[in-house]
Amino acid sequence: MTEHVPSTWRQWLAVSALGVGSFAIVTTELAPVGLLSPIGAELGQSEATVALAVTLYAWIGAAAALASVTLLSGMRRRPLLVSLMALLALSALISGLANSFGMLMAARLAGALAHGAFWAMIGTLGAQIVPPEKVGLATSIIFGGVSAASVLGIPAASFIGGLAGWQTAFLAVAALAALVAVTLRGSVPDLPGQPGISAATLGRIARDGRFVPIFAVTILSIMAHFMAFTFVEPYLATQLAVGPTTIALLLFVFGGAGLLANVLCGALIDRHLKTLLMGALTVSSVALGMLTLPVTSGTPVLAGLCLSAWGGAVAIILVGLQTWILKDAGKDALPASAIYVALFNGAIGLGAALGAAILSVAGMPVLFAVAALLTLACLVALAALETPGVAVEQRG
Repeated sequence: MTEHVPSTWRQWLAVSALGVGSFAIVTTELAPVGLLSPIGAELGQSEATVALAVTLYAWIGAAAALASVTLLSGMRRRPLLVSLMALLALSALISGLANSFGMLMAARLAGALAHGAFWAMIGTLGAQIVPPEKVGLATSIIFGGVSAASVLGIPAASFIGGLAGWQTAFLAVAALAALVAVTLRGSVPDLPGQPGISAATLGRIARDGRFVPIFAVTILSIMAHFMAFTFVEPYLATQLAVGPTTIALLLFVFGGAGLLANVLCGALIDRHLKTLLMGALTVSSVALGMLTLPVTSGTPVLAGLCLSAWGGAVAIILVGLQTWILKDAGKDALPASAIYVALFNGAIGLGAALGAAILSVAGMPVLFAVAALLTLACLVALAALETPGVAVEQRG
């Protein structure tokens, strides 16, 4: 029998700091989503052009995730994570001081390098910090920051931007990232690095039958979500014809539902992973479909309900997909996590680009309808997969 090893407050401080760190990196990535209009107006760019600040950031982050497990994997984890978070803080600071679109893009591209590397490296840290029986909860907290940023970071950036200008939103993220760097320095154990992952190993994992189906679901579901979500701010402004204050409120409704869903997810994910994911994909697809209807766009309360359902569902999807990969990966957790991060970020950029392309030839309802159908396709695909824990037991 394995002896129970109690966890300590310092371990959970480290886990929490990593969760806030993942919140900071993804909030930095997605902050322009809630600020497309004001950034474009001040810097003289269209909303589609400003969306490149998300698309290119995501694609560079994807490349950085793969490069980091090859080039940085051998570094001790504490100084590596502190350095990456400090670079992110610097990137956000320069973004907040930018007076041209070129300067904003240059700052963000530097931050994207830190983003991809940080996310790839934290994928396995939960299992290294806390006892085995707490790994699911630790992973949920760490990557709950990703989903929290996706559902709360954007409305927070939108709210701050509406009150004090879009630059202030980036400065707030810079301050948060600096605080996280200090906390990581004092709480994360000085864990050793691991041997660098070769390109051949990454290729083997990418072709592994354990991962190919869930990788495909990841690409499709994240692409579908960000196809619609990248343009949620102009959707609310044009379809509901509401002002910045109401937009911020509706985005907070989206975010609040996501936070509540994270709590539910953390309590149930170890035992009901597939059920949670299937339910979340169902709710997300229905909510996106409802947002295409005239009755929804004409009723802010109904739109708010749809946004809350969408926000709660996507929070579960984001944590659930990462957890699925880690549960199935075993000793391949680091390369599998790096590939997941790369695919996730690549899908964000692809979703934003496809969303812009659809909007150039059709309206918002068509965009949201396509996202709903793609999410439904993910549900069908996931239904055919075995729950990772069950699959592992059968293979053993």
